[in-house]
Order: sequence, then C-alpha cells, then structure tokens
Amino acid sequence: MAILTGWTDSFLTDLTAVLATVTAIIYAYFKWTYQYWKRRGLPYFEPSIPFGNMPNPVTSRISLAENVRRLYEHAKSKGQERMNYHRYKQDGWRHCGSYTLTNSTWFVLDLDLIKHVLTKDFQYFTDREIFVNEKDDPLSTHLFALGGTRWRNLRAKLSPTFTSGKMKMMFQTMVECGQVLEKYIDEELTGKQVVDIKEILGRFSTDIIGSCAFGLECNSFQEPNSPFRVYGKKTLTPSTMDILKRFVSTCFPSFAKAIVAHRVEEQEKEKLQVLLVPSSGIIVLVSNTSLFLGNGNNLTMGEIVAQSFIFFIAGFETSSTTMTFALFELATRPDIQDKMREEIRTVLAKHDDKINYDSMNELVYMKRVIDETLRKHSPVALLSRKAVADYKVPGEDLVIEKGTGVFIPVTGLHYDEDYYEQPELFNPDRFSPENKSARNPYCHLPFGEGPRICIGERFGILQTKVGLTSVLKNHRITLNKKTTVPLVLDPKAVVTSAVGGIWLDIDRL
Repeated sequence: MAILTGWTDSFLTDLTAVLATVTAIIYAYFKWTYQYWKRRGLPYFEPSIPFGNMPNPVTSRISLAENVRRLYEHAKSKGQERMNYHRYKQDGWRHCGSYTLTNSTWFVLDLDLIKHVLTKDFQYFTDREIFVNEKDDPLSTHLFALGGTRWRNLRAKLSPTFTSGKMKMMFQTMVECGQVLEKYIDEELTGKQVVDIKEILGRFSTDIIGSCAFGLECNSFQEPNSPFRVYGKKTLTPSTMDILKRFVSTCFPSFAKAIVAHRVEEQEKEKLQVLLVPSSGIIVLVSNTSLFLGNGNNLTMGEIVAQSFIFFIAGFETSSTTMTFALFELATRPDIQDKMREEIRTVLAKHDDKINYDSMNELVYMKRVIDETLRKHSPVALLSRKAVADYKVPGEDLVIEKGTGVFIPVTGLHYDEDYYEQPELFNPDRFSPENKSARNPYCHLPFGEGPRICIGERFGILQTKVGLTSVLKNHRITLNKKTTVPLVLDPKAVVTSAVGGIWLDIDRL
C-alpha cells in the first residue's frame, strides 16, 4: 500500500509539472503572438487570452456587431483603457491591429484605405478569411468563401443570373408570395393577436427563395414546418457546439479540416438532399449553362450544393431580417410609416393598383427607408478579407504581410457621427440624392463594395420591397409591449437579430 501511495504521489507530482509546463508554453506562445502588431510598429487593441479581441463565442452577452462597434469607437477615440497608443493621429487611428484567437488581423477604419482594400487594390485582397474544405465539406465551396481564380470564374458564370432580365423573370413569383403574405395577415393576424413579425417574414422569404432558386412550392404559411423552413431556421440558430465549430474553423482551418474529414453527420446529408431538388430558376440556369471551374471542369455536385446553400441563406435570412428591422423602425415612427404608405399607394395607383417590376423601381422613399435600415441594422457586422500578397500601405512604411486577415468594421462605420449625425436616430432622408452625394460611399457597406460586392443585392432589395409593400399598403403596424426596447442583439445569431423577437400589432386600414 505504501508503495502504491508513493507511486501515486509521484505520478501526480509529475503530471502537475507537465501540465504546468504545457500551460507555461501555451501562455508564452499567446504572449509572443499578441506582440505581432507591436513588432510591426502599428497601434493595436490589447488582446485577452485566448480570444484576442473577439467576444467569447459561448458565454459572451454582446453580439459581434456590438463588439465591432466598440472596437471601432475605441480606435477613433483617445486615451481609452486597454489601448496601446503609439505615435499616431491625434483624432484616432486610421488603421490598427487586432487579434482573433492567435490570428493577427488588420483593422481598417479610414475610408480611403477601405477603398484601397475593397476596390483600388483589390488584387491584393481577393480572398476572404473563411474556412474552405472542398473535399470533405462541399458546403464550404460557395461563392462567398472561394478565392482566387476559382472565385473569379464562378462569379463570372453566376453574374448573369442576377441581371434585370432574370429579375423580371423571377418577379412574378415574388408578387405571388406577397399576395399569400397579405392574405395570411388579413385572415390570421389582423386585429386578432400579437405577432413575431420575423417568423412571418421568414416564411415569406422562404417561399420566394424556394421557388426562385429551386423551383419548389414551399407553402410555408400552410406548412410552417416544411423542410426548407425547418433547415433554414436550424442553420441560422446554431447550437453552442455549432458556434464552437464555426469559431474554430475560422481561426484554425487546418484543424477544422481534419475534424470535418473524420465524419460527415447524417443530419448534413439529409440537409443536402432537401436542398437539391432543382426544377427551374437559379439552379437550372447554373446547370444548363455548363458552369465551369478551374481547368474547364463542370461543377461537381458538391459545388452545385454549395451555391444552392449560399443562395438559400442569402435570400432567406438577410431579406427577412431587413424587413423585420424596417417594420420595427416604422412602428416606432408612424410619421415615416404614413409617408411610405402614401408613396406605395400613389405609385400603385399609376399601375392599376398592381405590384409590378416598374412600380417597385419607382418606390424611391422606400429605398431610402431600406438603406437607413441597413445602416442601423446591417445583417453583417464586418467585412473580412485576406492579403494574398505583401501589401505596402499607401503613404506609410508599413507592409501588410501575405496571409494577414483584414477586418472592415461595418457597424462602426454605420454609427460614426463623422458620417451620420445622431446615428441612433432613424432618418431615411440621409439617403436622399443630395445627402448621398455629399458623403463618402464607403461609409455605408451593408452589401460590401468593389468586385466582391454581394452578387444578390438587387434580388434582396426587390424581395424586400415586395414584402414591405404587401404588409403596409393596407395595414398599420404598431409596436407591442412584448418587444424589448431598446433592442438587445442576440450574441449567438449568425445574422443580426433581436433577442426575444420583434412583436407587432397589425390593423387593417
């Protein structure tokens, strides 16, 4: 017994020593890594082990959008705690360093530098810092994630899918879905019960993207648990494990590749089967034009699935989110709501009271409302890029090394008082022609900018206009007390959304 006890004590002592050594090595590695920007001579946000400047993906109570805005405001100010101020501009940093786990990221605030990154010097920043594993995870090889030549080839082939001609072809489907939405509001919601408007608009968007992109009648209002609706919600309401996987795949792509290669879950296989039922629309346009990638090879099944998946996510979630936040703002500003409804009725009266492609393009004030909604509630908190070659920062000696990530803080720009007076105020007239022309366009980036601007921007705006028209032309919306004001953003949501939902009362006029 004494011998066993002695061996146990010795083992525990050795184990403790090993763990202490490993911990010390890891700590030293983080400390060395977190000196990268100091060694480069660039001001930086003081990081915290192990997440750097990003919030804890599991326990954080603030959203990514809020965190990005805080970092931006700190960088623009002086003397903030936890900031390392080296020699730099007295009115704030033009750019600085940040960290995501052990990744060093260039954080760009200056609009001229942002223009260089997104447009003028795009050849240095063609790629995004997104996990791609074509062999084992076909969903990762979508247009949003691909880089280099493969991205260029795919973008060129898919761009014709979103021309004005193709928009007109798909528009009638949007109108029909809008009619179903309006009928549902009249029969099921008007004056009867409070409604979580995000859920209703999610069904509307699901029906549109299901029909336009896949040729499917999802019937989400009659079948709220249809496969498209269920999988769409599941994808965008991740579990704690999903959040960890996403975080690890972004920060440690090699490690993530090994995990993905080990096992593909049955759930994912089922998801792919649901999404792969093409009969018309985008998917047919892709396959019928013999879309090529790389050395002239046809798209693989995995690549087709990946494009289908990203079109579904983009068409479903971002538009429904934008409509939801727009209706929230309009419910709190009845004067703006009445002005927009008046425009809707005036425009439709010129078109036999029908929603058509031309009438939607005439809704000028609604477009301002949408733009202001996207400013206050951008679906994306930041734009990410990656340097594909060493890049000398214009006017400085600093070189951004190949492989370095780049963050452009969208939410920070959208709430900067230098560009938007009283940024918390909802004011669509910020986007009048005269006000837009007086403002640098790179301070409003809900869709990105440059060659990698969102390919589906026009589709999303058109879908949003149809949805808002269908809701507002014959109905007044007011905010229900179930809605938390001010809004609290969900820290775990993939796309910006409010905790507890946005609840409205709807009355027919």
